[in-house]
Amino acid sequence: MEKILYESSPSRYYITVSITIFIMVMGLSVFNPRIGLGDVGFLIHVALVIILSVCLLIYPKFNTRHIRFCIVLISFALLYLLFFLYPDTGSTILLICFIPAISILFFDTLLFYFSIILNKLLLSISVAYIKFESLESMYPYLTDDLIGNCINLIISQIILAFIFHLTSERIKRQQMLYEQMKHNERLKTAGELAAAVAHEIRNPLTVVKGYLQIYDRDAASDSGNKQKFRLLIEELETAEQVVTDLLSLSKPSINRVAEKINVQTVIDNVAELLQSYGLSTKNKIEIDIENDCTINMNKMELHQVLVNIIKNAIEASYSGDSIVVRAVKRDEDVIITVTDYGKGMSSQELESIGTPFYSLKSKGTGLGIMICNQIVVNNNGSIHYESAVGKGTTVTIKLPYYH
Repeated sequence: MEKILYESSPSRYYITVSITIFIMVMGLSVFNPRIGLGDVGFLIHVALVIILSVCLLIYPKFNTRHIRFCIVLISFALLYLLFFLYPDTGSTILLICFIPAISILFFDTLLFYFSIILNKLLLSISVAYIKFESLESMYPYLTDDLIGNCINLIISQIILAFIFHLTSERIKRQQMLYEQMKHNERLKTAGELAAAVAHEIRNPLTVVKGYLQIYDRDAASDSGNKQKFRLLIEELETAEQVVTDLLSLSKPSINRVAEKINVQTVIDNVAELLQSYGLSTKNKIEIDIENDCTINMNKMELHQVLVNIIKNAIEASYSGDSIVVRAVKRDEDVIITVTDYGKGMSSQELESIGTPFYSLKSKGTGLGIMICNQIVVNNNGSIHYESAVGKGTTVTIKLPYYH
């Protein structure tokens, strides 16, 4: 959010900054009683104006919290200097009250509350200094009604905090709405793409599945081959279902028949299917499953989720590494974790997981993980990804326990 100030309209930002700098320079040069005297206070005033101007001009190119803190701290120094250098100018106290408003422009919560606290502290010290040094006659607009002015100063800081809170919440809601709109647009694009290719994908799948069914029914085939044929047919059925899911990415599945599933049975089947896939890279799948891990879910959906996630884990692992699949029952949930010790992902990559057409694989589409996420959510579960670059990734799936 801190980028909104200049990213929405860079030209508007620089115009505003230019006007601000012009006003500060005019304050230095026009009817300034200290100009030409060469006193230290005026020289500090000049130096602070120059430093603040430079910080404002370079901020869009060096957008860091350090620069934002510098801008706010220099503003504090400049305005409090003006307060003590030009006691006859009553408007300086108003400017001081609104110094925290600068951090509102950056939408930096930490900086805003730091400004509020620092401003209250400096105002208290300034008032105490004026009273201690008996300078009340120089600041009549402040000291003639000291209690009332103090209350007004406190109220001004409360109003600023209220404005900051409302503004931040509104922008957060707008960002969430924008992200949701982008997500819906991606789903729409993915659905259109799926509709375009579904017919072309289904035709070859149907042909291959038909021949496998013929071979499976052939009495001459041995039992070992028949078992492999059945496994291949099941995978083709899964692929057909994936095509169907692609046609309705944004809608929950309503025609799936849920059943009581023993999680260990499904994981064993998936591990057996993918074990040969991992042999080419010398990866092993280790399984650790507690008893009584049962859920109510469509078996094909769970199979699809696990195949996608474990396959991704194998592809992300280094040669010889193991992929650990665990399932435990915790209270009223069954928790399945798939852990690899491979390449891992950065925080930016993690944020994009499940986004259509975003994939770390050269030929990936990102649709597999997106469908997995939707399947889990549609079954009243949750899925969470934890990863660190060079340390691997853990995917945690939580599904309701079925008695």
